[in-house]
Amino acid sequence: MGGGGNMKVQQGDAHILKRVPVEKPKFTLADLKKAIPPHCFRRSILRSYAYVLTDLTFVSVFYYLAATYIPLLPQPLSYLAWAAYWAVQGCIFTGVWVLAHECGHHAFTDFQWLDDVTGLVLHSALLVPYFSWKYSHRRHHSNTGSVERDEVFVPKPKTKISLYSKFLNNPLGRLLTIVFTLTLGWPLYLAFNISGRPYDRFACHFDPYGPIYNDRERLQIFISDIGLVTAVYILYRVAMIKGLAWLLCIYGVPLLICNGFLVLITYLQHTHPALPHYEQSEWDWVRGALATVDRDYGILNKVFHNITDTHVVHHLFSTMPHYHAMEATIAVRPILGEYYRLDETPFWKAIWREATECIYVEPDEGSQKKGVLWYKNKF
Repeated sequence: MGGGGNMKVQQGDAHILKRVPVEKPKFTLADLKKAIPPHCFRRSILRSYAYVLTDLTFVSVFYYLAATYIPLLPQPLSYLAWAAYWAVQGCIFTGVWVLAHECGHHAFTDFQWLDDVTGLVLHSALLVPYFSWKYSHRRHHSNTGSVERDEVFVPKPKTKISLYSKFLNNPLGRLLTIVFTLTLGWPLYLAFNISGRPYDRFACHFDPYGPIYNDRERLQIFISDIGLVTAVYILYRVAMIKGLAWLLCIYGVPLLICNGFLVLITYLQHTHPALPHYEQSEWDWVRGALATVDRDYGILNKVFHNITDTHVVHHLFSTMPHYHAMEATIAVRPILGEYYRLDETPFWKAIWREATECIYVEPDEGSQKKGVLWYKNKF
Protein backbone atom coordinates (compact mmCIF):
# COMPACT_ATOMS: atom_id res chain seq x y z
CA MET A 1 0.00 0.00 0.00
CA GLY A 2 0.93 3.68 0.26
CA GLY A 3 4.27 3.25 2.01
CA GLY A 4 5.59 0.97 -0.69
CA GLY A 5 4.06 -2.05 1.02
CA ASN A 6 5.48 -1.05 4.41
CA MET A 7 2.34 0.39 5.95
CA LYS A 8 0.88 -1.27 9.00
CA VAL A 9 -2.80 -1.50 8.18
CA GLN A 10 -5.11 -1.55 11.17
CA GLN A 11 -8.27 -3.62 11.04
CA GLY A 12 -11.00 -1.67 9.25
CA ASP A 13 -8.52 0.57 7.40
CA ALA A 14 -7.92 -1.77 4.47
CA HIS A 15 -10.51 -0.18 2.19
CA ILE A 16 -9.52 3.37 3.13
CA LEU A 17 -5.89 2.67 2.28
CA LYS A 18 -6.62 0.60 -0.83
CA ARG A 19 -5.16 2.36 -3.82
CA VAL A 20 -7.57 4.03 -6.21
CA PRO A 21 -7.51 2.83 -9.83
CA VAL A 22 -5.07 4.59 -12.15
CA GLU A 23 -6.47 3.41 -15.48
CA LYS A 24 -8.44 5.94 -17.48
CA PRO A 25 -12.02 5.67 -16.22
CA LYS A 26 -14.76 4.44 -18.52
CA PHE A 27 -17.04 7.28 -17.44
CA THR A 28 -16.58 10.85 -18.66
CA LEU A 29 -17.03 14.22 -17.02
CA ALA A 30 -20.25 14.54 -19.03
CA ASP A 31 -21.52 11.29 -17.50
CA LEU A 32 -20.90 12.65 -14.02
CA LYS A 33 -22.58 15.96 -14.79
CA LYS A 34 -25.61 14.17 -16.21
CA ALA A 35 -26.02 12.23 -12.95
CA ILE A 36 -26.16 15.44 -10.87
CA PRO A 37 -29.55 17.20 -10.54
CA PRO A 38 -29.45 20.38 -12.66
CA HIS A 39 -30.34 22.64 -9.74
CA CYS A 40 -27.02 21.76 -8.08
CA PHE A 41 -25.25 24.00 -10.59
CA ARG A 42 -27.45 27.03 -9.88
CA ARG A 43 -26.02 29.86 -7.79
CA SER A 44 -28.24 32.01 -5.61
CA ILE A 45 -27.27 35.52 -4.56
CA LEU A 46 -29.59 35.45 -1.56
CA ARG A 47 -28.47 32.05 -0.36
CA SER A 48 -24.77 32.77 -0.84
CA TYR A 49 -24.93 36.08 1.01
CA ALA A 50 -27.01 34.46 3.74
CA TYR A 51 -24.00 32.28 4.54
CA VAL A 52 -21.74 35.34 4.61
CA LEU A 53 -24.16 37.20 6.88
CA THR A 54 -24.47 34.18 9.18
CA ASP A 55 -20.70 33.76 9.49
CA LEU A 56 -20.07 37.46 10.08
CA THR A 57 -22.84 37.50 12.69
CA PHE A 58 -21.11 34.67 14.55
CA VAL A 59 -17.79 36.53 14.25
CA SER A 60 -19.39 39.66 15.72
CA VAL A 61 -21.13 37.83 18.55
CA PHE A 62 -18.00 35.97 19.65
CA TYR A 63 -15.96 39.17 19.35
CA TYR A 64 -18.43 41.02 21.56
CA LEU A 65 -18.49 38.27 24.17
CA ALA A 66 -14.70 38.03 24.25
CA ALA A 67 -14.02 41.77 24.34
CA THR A 68 -16.74 42.49 26.90
CA TYR A 69 -16.73 39.61 29.34
CA ILE A 70 -13.43 37.74 29.26
CA PRO A 71 -11.49 40.69 30.80
CA LEU A 72 -13.94 40.53 33.75
CA LEU A 73 -13.19 36.88 34.52
CA PRO A 74 -10.70 35.94 37.25
CA GLN A 75 -7.58 33.99 36.42
CA PRO A 76 -7.14 31.18 35.46
CA LEU A 77 -10.74 31.13 34.19
CA SER A 78 -9.94 33.96 31.80
CA TYR A 79 -7.16 31.90 30.22
CA LEU A 80 -9.57 29.06 29.53
CA ALA A 81 -12.10 31.50 28.11
CA TRP A 82 -9.51 32.99 25.75
CA ALA A 83 -8.52 29.52 24.56
CA ALA A 84 -12.16 28.67 23.87
CA TYR A 85 -12.66 31.96 22.02
CA TRP A 86 -9.57 31.43 19.87
CA ALA A 87 -10.65 27.93 18.89
CA VAL A 88 -14.23 28.89 18.04
CA GLN A 89 -13.41 32.17 16.31
CA GLY A 90 -10.60 30.52 14.35
CA CYS A 91 -13.07 27.97 13.01
CA ILE A 92 -15.56 30.71 12.06
CA PHE A 93 -12.76 32.61 10.31
CA THR A 94 -12.08 29.44 8.33
CA GLY A 95 -15.72 29.36 7.24
CA VAL A 96 -15.43 32.96 6.03
CA TRP A 97 -12.23 31.99 4.21
CA VAL A 98 -14.09 29.19 2.42
CA LEU A 99 -16.81 31.57 1.23
CA ALA A 100 -14.16 33.91 -0.19
CA HIS A 101 -12.62 30.86 -1.88
CA GLU A 102 -16.04 30.23 -3.47
CA CYS A 103 -15.92 33.73 -4.90
CA GLY A 104 -12.56 32.96 -6.51
CA HIS A 105 -14.11 29.97 -8.26
CA HIS A 106 -17.12 32.00 -9.48
CA ALA A 107 -19.28 29.65 -7.39
CA PHE A 108 -20.85 32.43 -5.32
CA THR A 109 -23.21 34.30 -7.69
CA ASP A 110 -23.85 34.52 -11.42
CA PHE A 111 -21.93 37.81 -11.57
CA GLN A 112 -18.14 37.60 -11.72
CA TRP A 113 -17.66 41.22 -10.64
CA LEU A 114 -19.82 40.67 -7.55
CA ASP A 115 -17.90 37.52 -6.68
CA ASP A 116 -14.61 39.37 -7.02
CA VAL A 117 -15.66 42.36 -4.93
CA THR A 118 -17.00 40.10 -2.18
CA GLY A 119 -13.98 37.80 -2.29
CA LEU A 120 -11.56 40.73 -2.25
CA VAL A 121 -13.14 42.19 0.89
CA LEU A 122 -13.42 38.90 2.77
CA HIS A 123 -9.99 37.58 1.85
CA SER A 124 -8.26 40.90 2.48
CA ALA A 125 -9.80 40.96 5.96
CA LEU A 126 -8.06 37.60 6.54
CA LEU A 127 -4.78 38.89 5.02
CA VAL A 128 -5.13 36.79 1.87
CA PRO A 129 -4.24 38.32 -1.53
CA TYR A 130 -7.53 37.53 -3.25
CA PHE A 131 -6.70 37.73 -6.96
CA SER A 132 -3.18 36.41 -6.46
CA TRP A 133 -4.41 33.26 -4.80
CA LYS A 134 -7.42 33.01 -7.11
CA TYR A 135 -5.17 32.62 -10.15
CA SER A 136 -2.60 30.30 -8.61
CA HIS A 137 -5.41 28.18 -7.15
CA ARG A 138 -7.11 28.05 -10.54
CA ARG A 139 -3.91 26.61 -12.00
CA HIS A 140 -3.88 24.06 -9.20
CA HIS A 141 -7.34 22.94 -10.27
CA SER A 142 -6.18 22.77 -13.89
CA ASN A 143 -3.18 20.58 -13.03
CA THR A 144 -4.15 18.59 -9.94
CA GLY A 145 -2.08 15.46 -9.49
CA SER A 146 0.64 16.47 -11.94
CA VAL A 147 4.12 16.41 -10.41
CA GLU A 148 5.36 18.81 -13.08
CA ARG A 149 2.58 21.41 -13.19
CA ASP A 150 0.49 21.32 -10.01
CA GLU A 151 0.81 24.49 -7.95
CA VAL A 152 0.88 23.38 -4.32
CA PHE A 153 1.73 20.38 -2.13
CA VAL A 154 3.74 19.01 -4.99
CA PRO A 155 5.45 15.83 -3.71
CA LYS A 156 9.12 15.25 -4.45
CA PRO A 157 10.76 12.14 -5.86
CA LYS A 158 13.10 10.26 -3.57
CA THR A 159 16.18 11.62 -5.36
CA LYS A 160 15.19 15.21 -4.49
CA ILE A 161 14.41 14.67 -0.81
CA SER A 162 16.65 16.95 1.23
CA LEU A 163 18.95 15.76 3.99
CA TYR A 164 16.96 17.59 6.65
CA SER A 165 13.81 15.72 5.55
CA LYS A 166 15.58 12.43 6.23
CA PHE A 167 16.84 13.80 9.56
CA LEU A 168 13.28 14.72 10.54
CA ASN A 169 11.88 11.31 9.59
CA ASN A 170 11.23 10.29 13.21
CA PRO A 171 8.42 11.01 15.72
CA LEU A 172 9.96 14.19 17.15
CA GLY A 173 10.94 15.44 13.71
CA ARG A 174 7.46 14.76 12.35
CA LEU A 175 5.87 16.63 15.25
CA LEU A 176 8.11 19.65 14.68
CA THR A 177 7.39 19.52 10.95
CA ILE A 178 3.63 19.41 11.50
CA VAL A 179 3.71 22.32 13.95
CA PHE A 180 5.91 24.36 11.61
CA THR A 181 3.69 23.60 8.63
CA LEU A 182 0.44 24.48 10.38
CA THR A 183 1.73 27.74 11.85
CA LEU A 184 4.00 29.13 9.12
CA GLY A 185 3.13 27.08 6.06
CA TRP A 186 0.50 29.45 4.65
CA PRO A 187 2.45 32.75 4.90
CA LEU A 188 5.61 31.02 3.64
CA TYR A 189 3.72 29.67 0.65
CA LEU A 190 2.34 33.11 -0.20
CA ALA A 191 5.63 34.92 0.30
CA PHE A 192 8.19 32.37 -0.92
CA ASN A 193 6.20 29.66 -2.74
CA ILE A 194 7.28 27.06 -0.15
CA SER A 195 5.76 23.66 -1.08
CA GLY A 196 4.64 25.16 -4.39
CA ARG A 197 5.53 24.35 -7.97
CA PRO A 198 9.18 25.08 -8.84
CA TYR A 199 9.73 28.08 -11.09
CA ASP A 200 12.87 29.18 -12.89
CA ARG A 201 13.04 32.29 -10.70
CA PHE A 202 11.75 33.64 -7.42
CA ALA A 203 7.96 33.26 -7.13
CA CYS A 204 5.80 35.24 -4.73
CA HIS A 205 2.04 35.80 -4.54
CA PHE A 206 2.56 39.50 -3.81
CA ASP A 207 4.70 40.17 -6.89
CA PRO A 208 2.60 41.23 -9.93
CA TYR A 209 5.59 40.59 -12.20
CA GLY A 210 6.45 37.18 -10.76
CA PRO A 211 6.39 34.01 -12.87
CA ILE A 212 3.09 32.82 -11.39
CA TYR A 213 1.12 35.46 -13.32
CA ASN A 214 0.70 36.56 -16.92
CA ASP A 215 0.37 40.08 -18.29
CA ARG A 216 -3.45 40.05 -18.19
CA GLU A 217 -3.46 39.28 -14.48
CA ARG A 218 -0.89 41.79 -13.22
CA LEU A 219 -3.28 44.69 -12.59
CA GLN A 220 -5.46 42.49 -10.39
CA ILE A 221 -2.40 41.37 -8.42
CA PHE A 222 -1.77 45.06 -7.69
CA ILE A 223 -5.40 45.33 -6.51
CA SER A 224 -4.85 42.34 -4.19
CA ASP A 225 -1.79 44.08 -2.74
CA ILE A 226 -3.76 47.28 -2.22
CA GLY A 227 -6.43 45.26 -0.40
CA LEU A 228 -3.80 43.76 1.90
CA VAL A 229 -2.12 47.11 2.58
CA THR A 230 -5.52 48.59 3.44
CA ALA A 231 -6.29 45.72 5.82
CA VAL A 232 -2.86 45.97 7.48
CA TYR A 233 -3.27 49.73 7.91
CA ILE A 234 -6.67 49.24 9.57
CA LEU A 235 -5.14 46.65 11.91
CA TYR A 236 -2.29 49.05 12.67
CA ARG A 237 -4.74 51.79 13.62
CA VAL A 238 -6.66 49.36 15.82
CA ALA A 239 -3.43 48.31 17.53
CA MET A 240 -2.57 51.96 18.17
CA ILE A 241 -5.95 52.47 19.86
CA LYS A 242 -6.48 49.15 21.64
CA GLY A 243 -2.93 47.87 21.97
CA LEU A 244 -1.04 45.10 20.21
CA ALA A 245 -1.84 42.50 22.88
CA TRP A 246 -5.57 43.20 22.52
CA LEU A 247 -5.37 42.87 18.73
CA LEU A 248 -3.45 39.60 18.95
CA CYS A 249 -6.00 38.14 21.35
CA ILE A 250 -9.06 39.27 19.42
CA TYR A 251 -7.80 38.82 15.85
CA GLY A 252 -4.24 37.47 15.64
CA VAL A 253 -4.60 34.10 17.34
CA PRO A 254 -7.92 33.23 15.61
CA LEU A 255 -6.28 34.10 12.28
CA LEU A 256 -3.38 31.82 13.13
CA ILE A 257 -5.84 28.99 13.81
CA CYS A 258 -7.68 29.77 10.58
CA ASN A 259 -4.42 29.56 8.64
CA GLY A 260 -3.58 26.30 10.37
CA PHE A 261 -6.90 24.76 9.39
CA LEU A 262 -6.46 26.01 5.82
CA VAL A 263 -3.13 24.23 5.50
CA LEU A 264 -4.39 21.13 7.30
CA ILE A 265 -7.49 20.82 5.11
CA THR A 266 -5.57 21.36 1.89
CA TYR A 267 -2.77 19.00 2.87
CA LEU A 268 -5.12 16.18 3.82
CA GLN A 269 -7.21 16.63 0.68
CA HIS A 270 -4.21 15.96 -1.55
CA THR A 271 -1.98 13.74 0.56
CA HIS A 272 -3.08 10.15 1.11
CA PRO A 273 -1.44 6.73 0.76
CA ALA A 274 -4.21 5.61 -1.61
CA LEU A 275 -3.78 8.50 -4.04
CA PRO A 276 -1.41 8.54 -7.03
CA HIS A 277 0.46 11.39 -8.62
CA TYR A 278 1.23 11.44 -12.30
CA GLU A 279 4.05 12.41 -14.57
CA GLN A 280 3.07 14.02 -17.84
CA SER A 281 3.21 10.71 -19.71
CA GLU A 282 0.25 9.45 -17.67
CA TRP A 283 -1.54 12.56 -16.42
CA ASP A 284 -4.92 13.69 -17.66
CA TRP A 285 -7.32 16.16 -16.10
CA VAL A 286 -10.01 13.72 -14.95
CA ARG A 287 -7.64 11.30 -13.25
CA GLY A 288 -5.81 14.24 -11.68
CA ALA A 289 -9.06 15.69 -10.31
CA LEU A 290 -9.93 12.27 -8.89
CA ALA A 291 -6.56 12.03 -7.11
CA THR A 292 -8.10 13.82 -4.12
CA VAL A 293 -9.87 12.56 -1.02
CA ASP A 294 -12.87 13.65 1.00
CA ARG A 295 -12.30 13.90 4.75
CA ASP A 296 -14.63 13.92 7.74
CA TYR A 297 -14.18 16.70 10.32
CA GLY A 298 -17.36 15.99 12.25
CA ILE A 299 -19.36 19.09 13.13
CA LEU A 300 -16.65 21.22 11.54
CA ASN A 301 -17.80 19.98 8.12
CA LYS A 302 -20.74 22.38 8.46
CA VAL A 303 -18.67 25.17 9.97
CA PHE A 304 -16.28 24.86 7.01
CA HIS A 305 -19.20 24.76 4.53
CA ASN A 306 -18.44 21.16 3.53
CA ILE A 307 -15.20 22.00 1.77
CA THR A 308 -13.80 19.06 3.74
CA ASP A 309 -16.17 16.23 2.77
CA THR A 310 -17.14 17.27 -0.78
CA HIS A 311 -13.70 18.07 -2.15
CA VAL A 312 -13.74 15.47 -4.93
CA VAL A 313 -16.87 16.98 -6.47
CA HIS A 314 -15.39 20.44 -5.95
CA HIS A 315 -12.44 19.47 -8.13
CA LEU A 316 -14.73 18.06 -10.80
CA PHE A 317 -17.15 21.02 -10.82
CA SER A 318 -15.48 23.96 -9.10
CA THR A 319 -18.17 26.52 -10.03
CA MET A 320 -20.81 24.55 -8.11
CA PRO A 321 -21.89 26.36 -4.91
CA HIS A 322 -20.95 24.58 -1.70
CA TYR A 323 -24.56 24.22 -0.54
CA HIS A 324 -25.24 21.76 -3.40
CA ALA A 325 -21.96 19.86 -3.23
CA MET A 326 -23.12 17.15 -0.83
CA GLU A 327 -26.13 16.30 -2.97
CA ALA A 328 -23.85 16.17 -6.00
CA THR A 329 -21.37 13.93 -4.17
CA ILE A 330 -24.12 11.44 -3.33
CA ALA A 331 -25.25 11.49 -6.96
CA VAL A 332 -21.85 10.72 -8.50
CA ARG A 333 -20.48 8.22 -5.98
CA PRO A 334 -22.12 5.19 -7.64
CA ILE A 335 -20.50 6.16 -10.95
CA LEU A 336 -17.09 6.94 -9.46
CA GLY A 337 -16.96 3.62 -7.63
CA GLU A 338 -13.39 2.82 -6.56
CA TYR A 339 -12.16 6.12 -8.03
CA TYR A 340 -13.82 7.87 -5.09
CA ARG A 341 -12.19 7.86 -1.68
CA LEU A 342 -13.71 9.04 1.61
CA ASP A 343 -11.47 8.78 4.65
CA GLU A 344 -13.25 9.23 7.96
CA THR A 345 -10.10 8.92 10.05
CA PRO A 346 -10.10 11.78 12.62
CA PHE A 347 -7.99 14.57 11.18
CA TRP A 348 -5.55 14.65 14.09
CA LYS A 349 -4.78 10.98 13.46
CA ALA A 350 -4.78 11.38 9.69
CA ILE A 351 -2.16 14.14 9.64
CA TRP A 352 0.20 12.02 11.72
CA ARG A 353 -0.31 8.99 9.47
CA GLU A 354 0.20 10.99 6.29
CA ALA A 355 3.25 12.76 7.71
CA THR A 356 4.64 9.32 8.50
CA GLU A 357 3.76 7.45 5.31
CA CYS A 358 3.75 10.12 2.60
CA ILE A 359 7.37 11.28 2.42
CA TYR A 360 8.18 11.09 -1.31
CA VAL A 361 6.74 9.62 -4.50
CA GLU A 362 8.13 7.12 -6.97
CA PRO A 363 6.76 4.40 -9.27
CA ASP A 364 6.40 0.88 -7.95
CA GLU A 365 9.37 -1.33 -8.62
CA GLY A 366 8.75 -3.37 -11.76
CA SER A 367 5.62 -1.41 -12.67
CA GLN A 368 4.83 -0.89 -16.35
CA LYS A 369 3.35 2.51 -15.50
CA LYS A 370 6.50 4.50 -14.77
CA GLY A 371 4.52 7.73 -14.93
CA VAL A 372 2.30 6.72 -12.00
CA LEU A 373 3.88 7.67 -8.68
CA TRP A 374 2.90 6.54 -5.19
CA TYR A 375 3.72 7.88 -1.75
CA LYS A 376 6.44 5.94 0.09
CA ASN A 377 8.48 6.43 3.23
CA LYS A 378 11.48 4.10 3.29
CA PHE A 379 14.93 5.54 2.61
